[in-house]
Amino acid sequence: MFKKVLVANRGEIAVRIIRTLKEMGIQSVAIYSSADSDSLHVKLADEAIKVGGPRSKDSYLNMKNIVSAALLTGAEAIHPGYGFLSENELFVEMVQAVGIKWIGPSPQVIGLMGNKANARESMRKAGVPVIPGSDGFIKDAGEAKIVANRVGYPLLLKAAAGGGGKGMRFVYTDDELADKFDDAQREAQAAFGDNHMYVEKVMENVRHIEMQIMRDQYGATVYFPERNCSLQRNNQKVMEESPALGVTPAMRAMLGEIAVKAADAIDYENTGTLEFLQDHDGNFYFMEMNTRIQVEHPVTELVSGIDLIRMQIEVAAGEHLAIAQDDVKVNGHAIEVRLNAEQPAHNFAPSAGKIDFVFLPTGGPGVRIDSAIYTGDQIQPFYDSMIGKFLTSGDNREVAIDKMKRILNELDIHGVSTNAEFQINLLEDSTVARGYFDTRYLEKEFMPRWLENQAKED
Repeated sequence: MFKKVLVANRGEIAVRIIRTLKEMGIQSVAIYSSADSDSLHVKLADEAIKVGGPRSKDSYLNMKNIVSAALLTGAEAIHPGYGFLSENELFVEMVQAVGIKWIGPSPQVIGLMGNKANARESMRKAGVPVIPGSDGFIKDAGEAKIVANRVGYPLLLKAAAGGGGKGMRFVYTDDELADKFDDAQREAQAAFGDNHMYVEKVMENVRHIEMQIMRDQYGATVYFPERNCSLQRNNQKVMEESPALGVTPAMRAMLGEIAVKAADAIDYENTGTLEFLQDHDGNFYFMEMNTRIQVEHPVTELVSGIDLIRMQIEVAAGEHLAIAQDDVKVNGHAIEVRLNAEQPAHNFAPSAGKIDFVFLPTGGPGVRIDSAIYTGDQIQPFYDSMIGKFLTSGDNREVAIDKMKRILNELDIHGVSTNAEFQINLLEDSTVARGYFDTRYLEKEFMPRWLENQAKED
């Protein structure tokens, strides 16, 4: 087992990883920017080293400085968390080149699955059902039109190297195809330095269902209960839960078998999540694979009772999986909401500043809060607006929701604005309460009503 691990991240995920390292008796090294010197992850780690200025490109994305920090402190492994460099194959190659273990899959697999078109093609060859669309890359609007004639409108133009909704456009008719293709390709080039595009049929009235796996270097794989991540805004998840209503044990087993088949086909190692769209007939279609731990991993931990970060570290250290598939059970229901420092009524504008006071309602059974904020903490304008994750679990979905509404109402924070009230309103929505929502529900139906109510209150 490792003696010392560097955590190449910040905020709540860095704190989450450091806590597990402490429980495992492993020394932790935090990295931080000049803006984060007083952050909680810095305070909790056994060692901390500054890697650059406040902007991400100068610090948390500074590959040379982070590798140097690992070498300087004698770290044997690097845990990337999510975001930043967690899916950067060049960084992984740099880490491995100096003899440091990467807690995640190989750079070759990260590169393969990071290119959405190549990932789609590799899954298709492995017998994993994929969304109808192009085979390989599309170089111009003319080729996209050929695909449109085959699969029909509406279409989704997607950047092969994309993520976060960039380089993505919905197309409904031939007339708008050319302009939207050019726009999406330009945006892809600017955002990712890569203008390769592909095309998928828009799957309407679908849910976003994902399946997380863990695979050791000896080929043993387990899958975990699925998550429903259909409540999204700008292609970003707002709320997640597990298990998903409408997914039967037989469907779960089938989806798990598909996920294991996919992992075996690319010789995957460590944890990863396969994301699917589920249509109204219950069919699943592969979208993409995230080659890292995900923001929403705690909901899986709550329903399975398994520490996924610990498993990641054990697998990276060369240990066999400590569990078999039969050991993975579904225990009740769990839900997660993302607490962001933002102003929902003002187009979700970020809210930076000093936290003058905060009370996090951590009491009661089935309550978990993953956060790095504290009274006196400074919310920086340089990073993602998420400042915590609120999680609840219970015997069923209704209990988990009631607990969530309770703790969100108990939250007391001064100095920055948050989306807590927005999340409460979302949980109180009758459609969300019943679980009958798809990937477009939040933006197309809930948001217009919510904004109208906000305007009336103002």
